[in-house]
Amino acid sequence: MSVGLLSPGTRRRLLQGQAGALPEPPSSSVAIFISSTVSDMDAEREALQSTAYPEVQSFCQKHGLMFEVVDLRWGIQDTQATDHMTTELCLEELDRCQKTSLGPAFVALLGDQYGPCPVPTLIEEKEWETLKAQLITRPGDLELVAHHFQRDENTVPPTYVLQALGTRETHGPEEATLTSVLRRGAQEARKLGLITQEQWHRYYRSVIEWEIERGLLSLTDGDQGATVFLREIRDLNKHILEDCTLKMVDRLADGCLDTDAQNLLSNLKGRIADTQPGVLKAHHLPWSRDLVNPQNKAHARYLKALGEQFVARANHQILQRLQELEAGRQELAWLYQEIRHHLRLSVEATRTFCGRQELLAQVGQRLLQSNNHPHTPLVLFGPPGIGKTALMCKLAEQVPGLLGCKTVTILRLLGTSQMSCDAPSLLQSICFQVCLAYGLPLPPAQVLEVHTRVVQFFHTLLHTVSCRNFESLVILLDSVDDVDSIHRARRVPWLPSKCPPRVHLILSACSGQQGVLDTVQQTLMDPESYWEVKPLSSNQGQEMIQLLLTASRRTLSPGQRDLLWASLPECGHPGQLRLAFEEARKWASFIVPAPLASTAEEAMHQLCARLEQTHGQLLVARVLGYIVSSRQGVSEAELKDILSLDDEVLQAVYQDWTPPSKELLRFPPLLWVRLRRDLGNCLARRPVDGFTLLAIAHRQLAEVVRERYLLGPEKAKRHGMLADFFLGTWSQGTKKLITLPLVGKPLNLDRKVAPQPLWFSDTVANLRKLKELPYHLLHSGRIQELKQEVLGNMNWISCRGVSGGIESLLDDFDLYAPHVDCLEVGLVREALQLCRPAVELRGMERSILYTEILARLHFFATSHPALVGQLCQQAQSWFRECPHPVLVPLGGFLQPPGGPLLVTLTGCHKGITAMAWSLEEKLLVVGTQDGIVAVWDMEEQQVIHILTGHTGEVRCVKVFAKGTQAISASKDRTLRLWNLLSGQEKFTIWDGGSKDPTESQSWSLHVDEAKKVVYSASSSKVSAWNLETAELVFHILRDTSDPWICTAVLASRATLLTVSEGSVLSLWSSATGKVQGKQHLSGIKEETPTCGVLVQKPGQMVIGFSKGSISLVSSEGDSLMEKLPEAVGFLVVSEDESLLAAGFGRSVRIFLADSQRFHRFMATDLEHEDTVETAVFGPENNLIVTGSRDALIQVWSLSEQGTLLDILEGVGAPVSLLAQSGALVASASQQSSSFKVWDLTYIQKPRVSAPFLDRTGLTAMSHNGSYIYFPKIGDKNKVIIWDLAEGEEQDALDTSSEVRCLEVAEQAKLLFTGLISGIVLVFPLNSRQDVTCIPPPEARKAVNCMALSKGEECLAIAYDNIVLVLDIINPRDPCPVIDGPIYTFYTQLPVTISSVAVLADYRVIYGMTNGDLFLYECANSKVFPLEAHGSRVTCVEVSHKEQLAVSGSEEALLCLWDLQACKWKFEMSYTNSYCRGVQCACFSKDDKYVYAGLRDRSIIVWSVLDGTLLAIQFVHAIVNRIIPTSNGFIAPTRHGYLIRERFQCPSSRASQQDPLKNFKKAVWMVKSRQREELAAAAGTLQDSGLGNAQRNKCKSNKHSQVCLIV
Repeated sequence: MSVGLLSPGTRRRLLQGQAGALPEPPSSSVAIFISSTVSDMDAEREALQSTAYPEVQSFCQKHGLMFEVVDLRWGIQDTQATDHMTTELCLEELDRCQKTSLGPAFVALLGDQYGPCPVPTLIEEKEWETLKAQLITRPGDLELVAHHFQRDENTVPPTYVLQALGTRETHGPEEATLTSVLRRGAQEARKLGLITQEQWHRYYRSVIEWEIERGLLSLTDGDQGATVFLREIRDLNKHILEDCTLKMVDRLADGCLDTDAQNLLSNLKGRIADTQPGVLKAHHLPWSRDLVNPQNKAHARYLKALGEQFVARANHQILQRLQELEAGRQELAWLYQEIRHHLRLSVEATRTFCGRQELLAQVGQRLLQSNNHPHTPLVLFGPPGIGKTALMCKLAEQVPGLLGCKTVTILRLLGTSQMSCDAPSLLQSICFQVCLAYGLPLPPAQVLEVHTRVVQFFHTLLHTVSCRNFESLVILLDSVDDVDSIHRARRVPWLPSKCPPRVHLILSACSGQQGVLDTVQQTLMDPESYWEVKPLSSNQGQEMIQLLLTASRRTLSPGQRDLLWASLPECGHPGQLRLAFEEARKWASFIVPAPLASTAEEAMHQLCARLEQTHGQLLVARVLGYIVSSRQGVSEAELKDILSLDDEVLQAVYQDWTPPSKELLRFPPLLWVRLRRDLGNCLARRPVDGFTLLAIAHRQLAEVVRERYLLGPEKAKRHGMLADFFLGTWSQGTKKLITLPLVGKPLNLDRKVAPQPLWFSDTVANLRKLKELPYHLLHSGRIQELKQEVLGNMNWISCRGVSGGIESLLDDFDLYAPHVDCLEVGLVREALQLCRPAVELRGMERSILYTEILARLHFFATSHPALVGQLCQQAQSWFRECPHPVLVPLGGFLQPPGGPLLVTLTGCHKGITAMAWSLEEKLLVVGTQDGIVAVWDMEEQQVIHILTGHTGEVRCVKVFAKGTQAISASKDRTLRLWNLLSGQEKFTIWDGGSKDPTESQSWSLHVDEAKKVVYSASSSKVSAWNLETAELVFHILRDTSDPWICTAVLASRATLLTVSEGSVLSLWSSATGKVQGKQHLSGIKEETPTCGVLVQKPGQMVIGFSKGSISLVSSEGDSLMEKLPEAVGFLVVSEDESLLAAGFGRSVRIFLADSQRFHRFMATDLEHEDTVETAVFGPENNLIVTGSRDALIQVWSLSEQGTLLDILEGVGAPVSLLAQSGALVASASQQSSSFKVWDLTYIQKPRVSAPFLDRTGLTAMSHNGSYIYFPKIGDKNKVIIWDLAEGEEQDALDTSSEVRCLEVAEQAKLLFTGLISGIVLVFPLNSRQDVTCIPPPEARKAVNCMALSKGEECLAIAYDNIVLVLDIINPRDPCPVIDGPIYTFYTQLPVTISSVAVLADYRVIYGMTNGDLFLYECANSKVFPLEAHGSRVTCVEVSHKEQLAVSGSEEALLCLWDLQACKWKFEMSYTNSYCRGVQCACFSKDDKYVYAGLRDRSIIVWSVLDGTLLAIQFVHAIVNRIIPTSNGFIAPTRHGYLIRERFQCPSSRASQQDPLKNFKKAVWMVKSRQREELAAAAGTLQDSGLGNAQRNKCKSNKHSQVCLIV
């Protein structure tokens, strides 16, 4: 039954954690059981092996299915095939295939042999007595039967067990005689009605009839994937007695025809034809003496047809079943399958549970007592095998009875499924189950993409459930040792230190040397959280054994029972008891067993020794070695393939007989099935990636396997073979040499193992290869291959990233890169880390990954050719073959590895309002607008605690106690003290008094660790609280209407200072809160304080004021320190208090301290393009980092007198917070949930490419991007000429006035500089002489923008409301001439011009700040309004043929204009949740496309032909200008890099992907005028856009005279 058929009641029961009757989960494997007689169908089986199976396997792989053929008669001797135990195994395997296979499960190859009838292995007591009564008259027969069957009283009821049938030589005759005797007895009993028809059949059915009966005839629900291929030979009866024919039919021991068998065969064929005619596929062959000769053409045609029919039938059945599943597929099927998996295991684990009643009662009492108040999670610990899993499952079963029937119980037996092996998947599945069980919104996609957000969502979810105050939630996580990430972590970040009321978390962990319990203890520090699981009592152990025996319908003789207890004195170890049971259940009552092992380890060794004795040491060693060596387990199909590649195993198998084929060689599946059966419960089946994998169930057994079979070089050999398999080294027809004992010469044979491409189809990745291959390459010591095939293979990186996400890809690099001593691997890993923001925004697509890697690593392609260079070449090859429109990087233009950005991290919360470092513990504490305090481990770059409690914005966070504690103040008027290591809240302080919302909240904190006091200050009061008792020390209340602006505590002088809005300085005792004095600040008049900073050593406070004054205040008085031009926005002091930074407007001024005061450090201020919000000093005071409202972070050198070292891009929002810890600086914004961490040590490192430092966006380029021109930072009267190839400033042009805009005429080799004075200076690019000056039309009119016509024949200069049009005479001459204005016109509008474009025929297009757009014909003095935009027009560009124009605005609207008709042709509105607005645009050289740079830091490509959005590329920085090239464009960015790209668009775009497919909350709408007019003409105006919403109606285009001609 598929998941899609789950009823609502079943789904509800699953979500609540109730087991009950559960349907079978759907399978992701195709397992076909092949039934045939031993020797009759050799040619058919080989033909299917050679051609048919590989085709079906390929079909399965393309649909994400595992393919397996179960042919237990392949590669074995006849005696093995007819062994009485083989029949049982065949039927068991057949049942497995029917249970697990999706589609075809059973194929019978039926010819002219019926095959031998096996002797029953067991005969029940009652049936035995009946047979005995019929044989009593024949003493010889009775003696024969009694000799071969022995009574076993240990079965319930007793049975008679078949004993071994002599030697190999006597086996056949003995079995034939025994079969004949039993048949006669059964026949007589049946005639008398003493046995049933079914019992009689047990003596008269051959193996193939048993299999066909089980696989087809007994089915009640259709054929269920069964097929019978019937081979019929014409005229066979005419030649039946000829020697050549007798080989093909059943013969008696004397060689004569077995007529009984022929009759039974005939009856079998008739039954198939009568009951299931649809499954019968008959093939008719003419009789010939050499029928099975390979040279026989008729037989060859038959084999070919058989293979084709097998493939067609199997593929059809698979496809049909897939379609059924798809039709019935249920949303979140993966979740229900995961829940069901753990509940099934739970039912099994509790079936024989006994004892532990006292512990269960104690845990139940703990749950009840803590249900209504916060409490710590509970950890059950004990040694491996002590019974923790069974106890956890029993707890899950009993919880609803304890806490109420509506309690939601979530159980995960960790490590038993793919989703329970790693923390991200585990938390996701738990969050989904909780949300669905409680009817809460599911976690959004943006949360699921990043593990740290999932952790935060999980913590928040627990509190949400708690607040419902209704149903309790109990989460039980068994065996946290099996979560991969815990072994590599210092803490368990997702584990809450406290559970809220009605939420319980119970874990189990192994005690011992693995260290996982120690890791958990780093998070949960309360000793009362840990409860030890102790051994069972002796009586409880005996009870457990008895329960297990009863469940398996077995018992023991008194002597055996005594032996068992003697071997296990006082044993209360459930794991060892179960091992003892597995041995004892095999004991028949008539045998005397050997004593059992006394310890679990000895028992495991004893098990291995027994297996070796039965199956051979080599086979046992290899099978168990491969399973233990695998990373997640191996499937049965994989294991049989791997054994088929192991030459030593094959040589041992084929020691006494030769394989059945001369072309291919496989491991006989029967040998594996026998071993698997004897392993029993020692093997666990785990669902991983939709497949069922085999793993060792017991840790102790895995350790014993490593000790016995994987020591020294053996371990590397096993991993090497697994690596070869997952590499596909010997697949797809590649033959492998082997020398078999009986052949004596090397044979080159095809092993027919599964192919292992990275992609099985366009959408189905080879997940097994992705996860297993790097693991085995590493552990086999093949490091070079690990680098080439995995870490340095773009195909592998792309496949892993697209199929598993960026987190999985980075996890792999973190796992394997430390073992590879290679700088280049580190570069790749850092490049992947840097591409995270793009992936989070756009989703993981191949084009994004290839772009990010190429644009970041291209800088290193030449210097590191071995790995990075190869990666870049692979990326370029992929772009060349990409079938979709795509932008192809032609060089590096994104921040390369080794740069300043360490990581970008995003939380599941609102904007960030406070930050503080814990330097000692390497933690970053973040306070947010929604009251969350998040603690980040910056070594592991993940959240370790989500501290909830505040209900309002966190205003301030202080870290103290050597980085182990923090105190936070919130708008909710509370202070909360936190332990940063445990994540527990120590206490909460209500610091508000009145709940009046108009009253100011806490806004500053000061911690005095020596006195153990924390001071909190607001505008109306100052409070002091004891840090240990949370008791109030004192309150100071404001007694006037003059609010306090600044507060400081001078610890050395035991004084507290407050400065009020009215400039009153008050002094208070920091011990008692008593006033010590008040005075008015004497040096300040008519100003109010705006900010302050404490300078502790001299006992002073620096105060900034609203009109720019800075005053130095102490208990002795105040003095004016400096007068700034604007209000002081912030003040910060360096750690050693030697430097002070004052922010005002767009500038920062630096001061240096001496013995008395601060004085100005530099003659010039640090100037910015927007208001400066914050600053921090770097380590050793040699740097200062500033953040401004334009989202830029700037790094300045203080040792070089304020030289700007770098411009960094923030998180796309005003930089309101900077926090420094050593060389690390964290930057954040109140408008974003993301923050970035920067490493300032990069300043001292050599850089592969020095970016140009422009923050104005006024860049121009010449010589195809070789030179960049931009205003100099700090002196906009100069234009820097930047040599891009050399990465350095080549020259500077002095303009004598601030530069407002720049334009380059490439053909004329001229640089036009528009100045704030209104002058335009024209510099020849090849000379620094002969500068031309174009004067303004009016005095003091600043130039707003300029534009050149496409042929550079004319220039337009726009001022606020005036436009000049000038001729450039002979632009291609070495000395072009610029005449005075040909045309000048006024706009006569109250708004100013924001953008302009000019055509060769003197038509001018200009856009205004209010969104108006006009086309002006200078020659005719006519103006045409082009109505479209509703906000500032940011760019206007004309096509190269000057027939079209494009305009863009701040509302993210792009319009394409037909300049002949003066009408819009297309409108494209493009918005997303991240940012809005168009920055720049241009036409491609052939005018087919529009390239546009958007303010969301992306570039789009728009089709001029039909308005289609062709491509989007996130470039991490705003693009200032786009200039077309012959096949793409170049564009400078705010990061200081030049984007150089080729646009590649296939001629046919029929299969084009949606560029916005994975874009988060992006909306793209296109309107076509032609379509709207056609729709209007038809009277049915409708949405003709290509997006998903219609914008405003089409606006009319009317002529209007608004310009005054001069």
